[in-house]
Amino acid sequence: MPTLTVQVYSFYYKNRLKRLLHRLSSSQSTGSGSDSGYDPFGITSRPGDSIVQANPSFQNGVATKDIHVDPLSSLSLRIFLPDSVLGVSDSSIGDKSRSSRDDGVAYGGYSPPSTSDSRCRKLPVMLQFHGGGFVSGSNASPENDAFCRRMAKLCDVIVVAVGYRLAPESRFPAAFEDGLKVLNWLGKQANLASLRNVRHVRANRRIFDSFGESLAEPWLAAHGDPSRCVLLGVNSGANIADYVARKAVTAGKLLNPIKVVAQVLMYPFFTGNVPTKSEIKFSNSYFYDKAMCSMAWKLFLPEKEFDLDHPAANPLVSGRELDLKRMTPTLTVVAEHDLMRDRATAYSEELRRANVDAPVLEYKDAVHDFATLEVLLHTPQALACADDIAIWIKKYISLRGHEFSY
Repeated sequence: MPTLTVQVYSFYYKNRLKRLLHRLSSSQSTGSGSDSGYDPFGITSRPGDSIVQANPSFQNGVATKDIHVDPLSSLSLRIFLPDSVLGVSDSSIGDKSRSSRDDGVAYGGYSPPSTSDSRCRKLPVMLQFHGGGFVSGSNASPENDAFCRRMAKLCDVIVVAVGYRLAPESRFPAAFEDGLKVLNWLGKQANLASLRNVRHVRANRRIFDSFGESLAEPWLAAHGDPSRCVLLGVNSGANIADYVARKAVTAGKLLNPIKVVAQVLMYPFFTGNVPTKSEIKFSNSYFYDKAMCSMAWKLFLPEKEFDLDHPAANPLVSGRELDLKRMTPTLTVVAEHDLMRDRATAYSEELRRANVDAPVLEYKDAVHDFATLEVLLHTPQALACADDIAIWIKKYISLRGHEFSY
């Protein structure tokens, strides 16, 4: 049974989300947010939502910064860089007296020093998609910021948290297109970063090389390893991650040097026309209930295409058998008291039937968002879940022979 704290906070959370959904639905009924009023620029957070400011100096072992990669939309990214890339201890980061003895390796600005390139470690890149039922949430919210910091340190990866466009201002497929756009952007960054390796060519080419190098995102250029890319999605973000993984599998070598080696789906926001046992049993469950989920899907899917068996909502629709056989390894995290549990578990079972490494981690007495909500981030279940994810991911991003196993 969930604790009293969870039950009280769930009541507050659901009331707040219901008010938001009703307000957005009302705006749709007036025509201000209908399909004909689709906003290609969109928004990535709701007015009044709490936002954590980025800090390019290493704070508690992680530096962050925000960048915008598409001038035609509100799509934004927050990069989380762990101090392990510098090969120095946490205690020396940010200490000017000590960092001065590190020959410029420790830095507290937006660009790493060019003299440290050869001494900086290359880390895998994790694309992270936040939750919120497609209509709320942000990549810079306090809970998402804290969760991404935890993942960056535990998994020893560079986390790129995607601020995708929210519905109903930007309906399907905007959020999915944003996820794929970021993956393609990451590939372009990898190619720009490779120009660092051709600096020794003829002098008449150095101008071009320097120009190309200047366009590269410095943190990723200095520290990112695009051949070890992991996707992680929370709630509706898991739906986006799964879509991006499918597109990556289809693209194959066309994405080189990007290689998606694994993905993690945390309590994915799956649904369907025929209810599952958990959707019936927990129709009024904690944090999300059946009615709220239906309202969110109505705000996200185009009105003319609304169907809970839409491919964006139900991963088990017919015609995907060939995709499943080539799918990337997929870890699924589910909670015992979550109405979305059974459908996520069923999807994982389909992947295993297609011989895909697709384990399921189910946490007893846990509720939806148990490992990513700010109020629950320091509970034993949330801490154990983060450790479990890190152990499984390291099986695919390790450079020493996949020595980690679950």
